[in-house]
Amino acid sequence: MKTIYLFEEIADDIQKVEEELQNLVETEIQVLSNASAHLLRAGGKRLRPAFVLLAGKFHNDSRDKLIPLAVALELIHMASLVHDDVIDASLTRRGVPTVKACWGNRISMHTGDYLFARALQLVSQYDDPRIIRILADISVKMVEGEIQQIITAFDVEQGIKDYLYRIKRKTALLISTSCGLGAIASGAPPEIVRGLTRYGHYVGMAFQITDDLLDFTSTEEELGKAVGCDLSQGIITLPVIYTLRSGFPGLRLRELIKDIEQGGDGLAEALEIVRKGPGILASYNLVDRYVEKAKQELRWLPPTPTRDTLANIADFISNRQF
Repeated sequence: MKTIYLFEEIADDIQKVEEELQNLVETEIQVLSNASAHLLRAGGKRLRPAFVLLAGKFHNDSRDKLIPLAVALELIHMASLVHDDVIDASLTRRGVPTVKACWGNRISMHTGDYLFARALQLVSQYDDPRIIRILADISVKMVEGEIQQIITAFDVEQGIKDYLYRIKRKTALLISTSCGLGAIASGAPPEIVRGLTRYGHYVGMAFQITDDLLDFTSTEEELGKAVGCDLSQGIITLPVIYTLRSGFPGLRLRELIKDIEQGGDGLAEALEIVRKGPGILASYNLVDRYVEKAKQELRWLPPTPTRDTLANIADFISNRQF
């Protein structure tokens, strides 16, 4: 698992989350246990549970209250990954075969459903009705984001607002919710909940834009999957949208995207146009703006080492290579 060094202050709690995840994916149905455990072994940043745990430190930090919620948020994230891999026909993730590659679409979809159901079991133990209501709302919106991505595949006319709508629902909402619910579960006052929720939104937006940039700027070894996957599937991300508006390179890119949609071999040239075009720098500039907004929201929080950690995580996200 690729860990983030900034999580040192919650290292013991993250380890507890890991142990609970391993326990929860066990079931009497062996193929389901194997598929779930395979996904868990593939690792991840554990960003969402980390935000739950860090957010809880701004009030009555209670490990017993926060751990089940942290595990539930990671299970929801894992479930979405399994479903994404089926939709995207992805055979590798983080450098290892996906559940889809090993067990096929049917087992993959049911594995995702199982992980989501386990998350529901965990959150059902909380008395605060806000927790279940918020998770229900964002679950609906996450699906909306995924459907929007499917129906806009290869659509070169979509704009920046369309893209931001999609990534808010696909990624930012779950990160924002992790921050907000960590504060709610610890009994934090409304101003702290609001500040952490907004911080999580801006960090989540920056995270997804950076993720989309890495599809052009990173390597297969660093990503754990082939570069250019998004564009090959017709997913029009921010660097592509900016490039499509850039005169002749944009016109040529439109032709190549149409060629890719029809099964042609224009992907390599399309990737090169985006890499050399204005979209990379413009996208990084937007990442920086979101990171700065995230850090501004921290002013609502008490001046503690944990607040400094959240600021450093925001900076890490804008510069990450994985």
